[in-house]
Amino acid sequence: MTDTAPAAPRGIDPRAPRFAAWITSALLLVATFLGLIGIGGSRVDPAFVLTAVIALLFLWGVLSPTTSPWSVLFRRVVRPRLAPPTELEDPRPPRFAQGVGLFVVVVGLLLHLLGVPLALPIATAMAFVAAFLNAAFGFCLGCELYLLLQRAGVFGRGPRAA
Repeated sequence: MTDTAPAAPRGIDPRAPRFAAWITSALLLVATFLGLIGIGGSRVDPAFVLTAVIALLFLWGVLSPTTSPWSVLFRRVVRPRLAPPTELEDPRPPRFAQGVGLFVVVVGLLLHLLGVPLALPIATAMAFVAAFLNAAFGFCLGCELYLLLQRAGVFGRGPRAA
């Protein structure tokens, strides 16, 4: 019997998504803070602009993870200073996690545009918690969601038990 699930793509250094999560956490924390203090009278809302930039970075991470700014920075500046990774990671769960982050911040942006109070800082705070868990503890909520959906058959078959 053949397994119809596609082969896993080449592995990635698991430290790269954690590196990106640190930067993303910092950006999301600033966006949350800006959204909470709300700079009144400004024609351009800094929290909205920063969150839109974060959304574009998430989108870049989904569409072309190898060319995203944090990936390039890790590969060119950080990775050469580290020992080789002891194991590689499937790139699909971190890529899916980028999509989850994109979804959360886009919902916040849209609700903000519709005038929902505190929608933007709540969305950025939720995304911050997820990014910080990944950065600080190596626990990727989006990756875990991917694996749950894979086990449920949404993304094909999960790994077979021996």
